[in-house]
Amino acid sequence: MQERTKRYFGTDGIRGTVGTSPITPDFMLKLGWAAGKVFANTGNGRNKILIGKDTRISGYMFEAALEAGLTAAGVDINLTGPMPTPAISYLTRTLRAQAGIVISASHNSFEDNGIKFFSSDGSKLPDEIEFAIEDLLSRDVSVSTVMPQSLGKASRITDAAGRYIEFCKSTIGSTLKLNGLKIVVDCAHGSTYHIAPIVFEELGAKVKAIGVSPDGLNINKNKGSTSPESLANAVLAEEADIGIAFDGDGDRVIMVDHLGNIVDGDEILYVIARDRRRQSIDFGGVVGTSMSNLGLELALDALDVPFIRAPVGDRHVMKAMLDCSWNLGGENSGHLICLDIANTGDGIVSSLQALSALVNCGQPLSDAISKMRKFPQSMVNVKTANSPDINKNKKIQSAINDIESKLGENGRVLLRPSGTEPLMRVMVEGEDSEIVEQLAKELSEVVSGECSN
Repeated sequence: MQERTKRYFGTDGIRGTVGTSPITPDFMLKLGWAAGKVFANTGNGRNKILIGKDTRISGYMFEAALEAGLTAAGVDINLTGPMPTPAISYLTRTLRAQAGIVISASHNSFEDNGIKFFSSDGSKLPDEIEFAIEDLLSRDVSVSTVMPQSLGKASRITDAAGRYIEFCKSTIGSTLKLNGLKIVVDCAHGSTYHIAPIVFEELGAKVKAIGVSPDGLNINKNKGSTSPESLANAVLAEEADIGIAFDGDGDRVIMVDHLGNIVDGDEILYVIARDRRRQSIDFGGVVGTSMSNLGLELALDALDVPFIRAPVGDRHVMKAMLDCSWNLGGENSGHLICLDIANTGDGIVSSLQALSALVNCGQPLSDAISKMRKFPQSMVNVKTANSPDINKNKKIQSAINDIESKLGENGRVLLRPSGTEPLMRVMVEGEDSEIVEQLAKELSEVVSGECSN
């Protein structure tokens, strides 16, 4: 039986360039209507859906279009305004909404936007709901409205930020304080700009906030987790103890130690796992991805912490965590999941878990990660006219086998097609950075030749 494929929903909702299908006002109107119709058939009583957004300028346009479609389908709406993606997950659950919607393109620049859905428990929508929505979108029908007396109503949640701030603070217990810590917080001019600095300040830290002046066009621009060099410079200039950078929608976090060194998601996972192991907290193990650094795997093994790899993408990480009944997982990009605390990746929550670990062990971040030795990685993106079956291509397999023999036990080769672009990603990891770069270049040339045939 052939597996069904989705036309619009990807691994992280619907995303693209504003003004290009499907990221257009007319599509969002129909998407809101279709979602409203589907949820109207799956709940009991009056339906309510939460809508939040990040700070990009197109969010206002798409918020209005979704609002029109949902109310036309007879669904009530609660609007939060700019809020982190994980906040919408949390509020959807606690406000007993039937679903939550986030208008965001995460770490992308302002030219892009997208839609993410959460189910009533704050987790990603199940496939059957996404397929049901797509079935309505594919029909050649116009948006229809329910009877006037049944139209949905829209209201604004005025205390959404306060609710989420209190939740974040509660995740590290009532006794832990950050007194004495000087923190630089980079909010990427995104949706954490009015949340994160307050969280750390109310926990006792001295905070220097950057990337907190959104104008609709500057989200993720030279700031945030995708441009951590800005944070590193600020940490050194401020002589701060630590730096914390989020992406535009607040589900990723990257840190910087007091020496200005960038600390990625793999290292943050290690800090959290090490602390939980020291406290004898049962979290099962850690789920990484095929891109997780070999150094993380070896460092966790030294702690006797189980580790497995899932395909790249938070949906795959979450599935593996649920399958294993483990509570900790994530990606080196900084998208980390603490499943015993939140149902989705949460940058603020993850950073608080790391800060809590540092306070518990009385070490600066640089010392806490000193036992994890990161291996050099070299990534080359190869443009592809076609995507050959890597496992059946003798020339590519021969090149991989040759490189793996040169790398030995402490090295890896990874080839994977991009999920969004016509690219093959070639990654080589090993002990020597110069050798790794050379081998990645050699392999990418072989792959390029085979992908252009």
